[in-house]
Amino acid sequence: MRHALILALCACAVPAFAEQIEPDALATLSADVVILGEVHDNPLHHAHQAQAVAALAPAALVFEMLTPGQAALVTDANRGDAAALGAALDWEASGWPDFTMYHPIFTAAPDAKVYGAALPRDQVRRSVAEGAAAILGDEAERFGLTTPLPAAEQAEREAEQMAAHCNAMPADLMPGMVEAQRLRDASLARATVEAMAETGGPVAVIAGSGHARRDWGIPAALALAAPELSVLSVGQIEAEGAAEADQPFDAWLVTAPTPREDPCAAFN
Repeated sequence: MRHALILALCACAVPAFAEQIEPDALATLSADVVILGEVHDNPLHHAHQAQAVAALAPAALVFEMLTPGQAALVTDANRGDAAALGAALDWEASGWPDFTMYHPIFTAAPDAKVYGAALPRDQVRRSVAEGAAAILGDEAERFGLTTPLPAAEQAEREAEQMAAHCNAMPADLMPGMVEAQRLRDASLARATVEAMAETGGPVAVIAGSGHARRDWGIPAALALAAPELSVLSVGQIEAEGAAEADQPFDAWLVTAPTPREDPCAAFN
């Protein structure tokens, strides 16, 4: 696809809804912050992320999957050993997919400082009832959490949360689930700002594609908190064929769905 487009996108404020790309374009990504989305259990998505990270050579890597405490456990001694690093991170207890899919991302930029953006689970649970702003505290306004969402966006996000939970949860829980998602986006943006300030960038962010959305994910939070940064969002989407023409990313890749058991079976 058009590598020149990706380069042009990064030369100025990055507009939304650019175009679908092919994997070879991952070698051309350039911005202060490059957000690399994923479907968490798709091995090909992680291979693409490692490919992009190797080409970008970021000064920092921000992971949705790690807490700051876990990120501090990544050392030169364990970084190259998948088993040792996975054990240090206690990855098997984390609930994330197999660490062997994620490990190549760590080694693709062996000198990049690792940051964790995950919040303690009790804080995420509290946000469902108390709201995202109450959990983030003094920084809530900076990342847009004190501003109510427009009604249409709130409704769309609640519908997406209901679909993500197989339409099997009470509707009155959905506003709280949206608050938890807003909190995660803000925490990812906060870690990214910290990583940029401490390392000078570029920063690569590894997160689910939902967090990479320009309209309401990490890019939207960064636009409020650090508008001086150039941000490029790359989503990865599973589809049997071509995805819909417009996607809420600067660029996106479409891959075949990875084989998996019915995620809604647990609700039945």
